[in-house]
Amino acid sequence: MKIPEQYKYAVIPHVMVDGAAEAIAFYAAAFGASEYFRLEGDDGRIIHAEIRIHDSALMLGDAEPPFSPPGSVGPSVVLHVYVPDVDSLSARAAAAGAELLSPPADMPYGARQSMLRDPFGHVWIFLTPITT
Repeated sequence: MKIPEQYKYAVIPHVMVDGAAEAIAFYAAAFGASEYFRLEGDDGRIIHAEIRIHDSALMLGDAEPPFSPPGSVGPSVVLHVYVPDVDSLSARAAAAGAELLSPPADMPYGARQSMLRDPFGHVWIFLTPITT
């Protein structure tokens, strides 16, 4: 069986948040995400959803045990996404309510990068390759 194109990478990020439907709406507004799958429970909570941000797949759902153990201190993932224009995406995300942790800047490893925190506590690093 061939691995589906959206899962071609060895590790697929999967985040659990309080308010997955709100997170999906935010990611669409801030990052241009498109939703392509959603499975809801009888109570309306999202059991599993999948979105795409610039050809990168992200799985997410509403946090519940065992994904949100008692005493947890919040998300422990950082998500990296390469995009065509990190400057415009950073401005769009900040306007939608993301916290800009570091503005777009040219990095010594050949990328222009910004870092943002979404309202659900996840840190996102967006990068655009720099041609020299």
